[in-house]
Amino acid sequence: MAPSYQKSKEMFEQAQMFIPGGVNSPVRAFKSVGLNPPFIAKANGARMWDVDGNEYIDYVCSWGPLILGHRHPAVMHAIQRCLERGTTYGAPTDLELTLAQMVVEALPSVEMVRMVNSGTEATMSALRLARAYTNRNKIIKFEGNYHGHHDSLLIKAGSGALTHGVPTSPGVPENIAANTINARYNDLELLEKIFSEIGQEVAAVIVEPMAGNMGVVPPAEGFLQGIRKLCDQYGALLIFDEVITGFRLSYGGAQAYYNVMPDLTCLGKIIGGGLPVGAYGGRKEIMQMISPAGPVYQAGTLSGNPLAMTAGIATLEQLQQPGVYQELDRKSALLAQGMAQAAKAAGVEVTFNRVQSLQCCFFTKHQVNDFASASTSNTKHYAIFFKSMLDQGIYLAPAQFEAAFVSLAHSDSDIERTVEAAFNAFKAVAQSQ
Repeated sequence: MAPSYQKSKEMFEQAQMFIPGGVNSPVRAFKSVGLNPPFIAKANGARMWDVDGNEYIDYVCSWGPLILGHRHPAVMHAIQRCLERGTTYGAPTDLELTLAQMVVEALPSVEMVRMVNSGTEATMSALRLARAYTNRNKIIKFEGNYHGHHDSLLIKAGSGALTHGVPTSPGVPENIAANTINARYNDLELLEKIFSEIGQEVAAVIVEPMAGNMGVVPPAEGFLQGIRKLCDQYGALLIFDEVITGFRLSYGGAQAYYNVMPDLTCLGKIIGGGLPVGAYGGRKEIMQMISPAGPVYQAGTLSGNPLAMTAGIATLEQLQQPGVYQELDRKSALLAQGMAQAAKAAGVEVTFNRVQSLQCCFFTKHQVNDFASASTSNTKHYAIFFKSMLDQGIYLAPAQFEAAFVSLAHSDSDIERTVEAAFNAFKAVAQSQ
C-alpha cells in the first residue's frame, strides 16, 4: 500500500498562502521531482518521521550538518545545558573562543576565524575581504559551484569563454555581474587562459574544493594545485568554500584531504552541529583587516550564538574520536557499492561519484567531472527513482544535482534496507524506458 501524505499536502497548501512557494528554501518545494514535500515532525539518529506518520531513513541530514545523525546525545545534552543559561547575549562568550580555537587547530590554512550565521554570509564576507586585501574587483568562480545567494555569485557564464558573467536572478545589477567571471570546473587550461588575459585584475578565485552542488564531483588530479599556482603567480587569493566539505571529508577539511592550502576558507553546516552557523578564516595578515581590527566592515547580532557554538563544539569533540572518518568511509562505500549493484541488476545505466561520506547517483552513462557532464543526467529518471525511494521510506535529496550524506548514525542494516529499496526503484526506472 502506498503511504499517505495527506496532512503534508494540506500543510503545503496552507504554507503557500503565507510563505513564497510554501518553503523557506527553494529545493524543499520538491519541484524538480514533481511532488509535494512531506512536512517533517521529528527525527532521531538516522531516521525522520513526517506529520502523516511515515518513517524515513534520512540521507539528506539537513543538507550535511548532521554528520552524527539527528539528536546525538552529546550534542543534545550540551545544548540543553547551554539553554539553561540563556540563548543569546550580543556579547562575547567563552564558547566563541573555544570553537574558534578548535577550527584553527583543525584546518591547516586557518590562523584566525570570524563566526557568522550562514554559509552565504561567510562567502559574501570572504569576497569583500579578498577585494579589500588585493585592492582588486574581479572574482573567478566555477560553473556548478554554489556559494550562496548574494549578488556577486548569482552569475552564469556569458556567451563566450572569457566573457563577463550575466545575472541568473532578477535584482542582481549588471555592473556587479560584470566583475564575476565563470570558469569550467576541472578545466585548468581555460583558467590559465582567463588569468593570462585579466590576471592582474583578479581579487580571488572561489571554488568548492570538491563540488557538492552539482551532485558530487571531485577535483581532477592537479586541478586544485593548478589553481593555487595561478593565484600565487598573479597575486590573487584562493578561497575554498568548505561549507559542505569542512569536517566532512576529514577533520582538516578538503584542504587537508587534498593537501592544498587556500588563503581563505568558508565554513558552515557541521561547525554548528545542526544549528544555523557560518564562519570564514585564513591567514592572520588577511583576517586582521576585518573590523574592529581593520577597515573591512562586517558584523552580526547573532554571530557566535551560544547555542550554535555549543552544538558545534560538541560535534567536533565527537569527530575527534579515533576511527570516525574511517567508519564514515566504510559505510559510504558499502552504500555506493550496493547501489551500483542494484542499478546493474535492474538494467539501468548510472554513474556513481563518491568522496568519503558524500555520494551521488547520476542517471547518465557518461563520466561526470563538470557541470556540462552532470547536466547529461536524466532528471526524469531521477524523479521516478526518488518517488519510489520515498514511498519505500528512503529520504534522498529532492533534486538530481545534490549530494547524499552518510552519517555515523546510519547502521549497516539501514544501508542494506536502502539498497533493497534502490533495486525496486531502479526497476521502476527501467520499466519507464
